Amino acid sequence: MGDSKSGSINDRMQNSKFIAKFTEISVKVGNWVYLRSLRDAFAVILPMFIVAGIGVLLNNVVFTWFLKGDLLAKFQVVGNAIVNGTLNVAGILVAPMIGYMLAKNKGFNNPIAAAAMSLASIFILMPNSIQLGTVASGGAKMATVTGGLSYLNTGTQGMFGGIFVGLIATGIFIKLASVKRLQIHLGENVPPAVAASFSVLLPAILLMSFFAIIAALLAGFFNADLINLIKTWIQEPLRGFNTSIVGYCVIYTLANFLFGLGIHQTVLSGTLLDPLVLVNMNENMTAYAHHQEIPNIITTSFVSNYTLVGGSGSAIALIIAILIFSKVKSSRQIAGLSLAPGIFNINEPMIFGFPIVFNLPMIVPFVLFPTIGSLIGYFATLWGWVSRTVVLVPWTTPPLIGPYLSTAGDWRSVILQLIVIIIGVFLYLPFLKISEQVARIQAEENRD
Repeated sequence: MGDSKSGSINDRMQNSKFIAKFTEISVKVGNWVYLRSLRDAFAVILPMFIVAGIGVLLNNVVFTWFLKGDLLAKFQVVGNAIVNGTLNVAGILVAPMIGYMLAKNKGFNNPIAAAAMSLASIFILMPNSIQLGTVASGGAKMATVTGGLSYLNTGTQGMFGGIFVGLIATGIFIKLASVKRLQIHLGENVPPAVAASFSVLLPAILLMSFFAIIAALLAGFFNADLINLIKTWIQEPLRGFNTSIVGYCVIYTLANFLFGLGIHQTVLSGTLLDPLVLVNMNENMTAYAHHQEIPNIITTSFVSNYTLVGGSGSAIALIIAILIFSKVKSSRQIAGLSLAPGIFNINEPMIFGFPIVFNLPMIVPFVLFPTIGSLIGYFATLWGWVSRTVVLVPWTTPPLIGPYLSTAGDWRSVILQLIVIIIGVFLYLPFLKISEQVARIQAEENRD
């Protein structure tokens, strides 16, 4: 009996050590300045992509209800202009934002200069000529145009190039700017803005020259450019796996397990998935705006519709399960308080208040259900039962409204999400009963 008890204590100690070590590593990864800066930068530009979704929705749904022909084309200039200022310059937008946030997070005293350096660097690395299709009397031909930029490079397909250049350019710039021999000091009577500019002049020259040499070597010897090389050799293979249904489910399973240990799931999913599903989302919006075939299933809006319904772990299903089936007063009080924020996909009150974190019975459905919802949503979309997502809606959009808007008005996606929520309620229910039973036994033991 004593040996059994001792063994149980040792097992618990080993498990607690593993969890503590796992937590420590995860926190270090999540706080890594480069990953944190990446998340911060995307948080800044996310509203622009939501506005792009509104433009796509106006052009292809709202305006088509009551306009036709030339009048419709004239009104659609509004949506096209919004798309040009958001989706079609996504790769350009992300570079200076990363530059600014990385410099700020590193404590650099001139983050706006870092943003400017990142922006200049990505333009230096853009191809000097682009191929355009033309139609002549002899048929379709390809023409090479110099002195212009293509939306294929500045838009969503160039986002990873923007990320890469933003991180590398800023890192190099900060290193160079910290070398005192490279700093030019004009004296105390010079205006601060001018002094700051000259202080980073030599680092800026060295950085620009470095990227210019790379651009020249790639163009002269390989007839290539860094932006397209990054897209071909890094962005597409990484996106291909991470946004495949297998890679996607693995990442979200691990991310929700982290949240079960009290570490927000964005530590993992925000780094490995958010930029990639946003690229997919923007590609879908662009294709829909140009009346082309929609290429991607897993997008930012797909995450909200089927993976994180009502927030991380789809905890809205747990709230519903408690309010309908639970007779435990404390559970019902917490669920009642969590309902209003849960409707807007904010479920931290439930995760930490019920709690779900470090509550083994609740961690199981919390980890499993996002994968189940993802599989249901993925195959229903793949088989054509619901439309693919073509509009980026804010993550705080309530359930049932979000699917309708993100699929440009497909009512079937609303029904599918409702089915996912119902499945979630019945998945959470037995674990809820176990959790409440465990809590009751523990309360009785504490009284004794």
